[in-house]
Amino acid sequence: MPVMEINRLAPDFSLPDFSGQTHRLSDYRGRIVIINFWSAECPHAERADREMLAYLKEWRERVVLLTVAANANESVEMIAAAAWTRNLPLVLRGGSQVLDTYAAQTTPHLFVVDVDGILRYQGAFDDVTFRQRTSTRFYLKEAVETLLAGQNPDPAQTSPFGCSIVRYSFDSMLE
Repeated sequence: MPVMEINRLAPDFSLPDFSGQTHRLSDYRGRIVIINFWSAECPHAERADREMLAYLKEWRERVVLLTVAANANESVEMIAAAAWTRNLPLVLRGGSQVLDTYAAQTTPHLFVVDVDGILRYQGAFDDVTFRQRTSTRFYLKEAVETLLAGQNPDPAQTSPFGCSIVRYSFDSMLE
């Protein structure tokens, strides 16, 4: 899959939340936006959620988190229950076209968009891998804090790590 180009305008999208309210990426210009391709079942996404929520408290209104439910095989009930349990402020649904546009590969797969709508970081939450179970670098936090300081992240791109995104549900294959 192609990778989104860093330092280019992030493609706009429009997705509903669970109450039916539509959210557009462009609605959040003026703030740093974290787009989080997410899963209710993935332990890597759950670990990232806990840490991201702590970061969001520090960053306050300067940063917004747009969590996009990524797996076609997860029911609305499963997604809603996980979002509620994890205290996620916002989860967007119906993101299959957005998944493809952003070439998201895993949950989590994170994209950081600056205040002008420019993609400045994409990739992993931190440096955890199958071989390295404890993080020593927090790529997402570094990227956002570098942007808050008026500079561009380095690295601007890392390989995402987490659970593979399920693009088709068993039910949709039967139709």
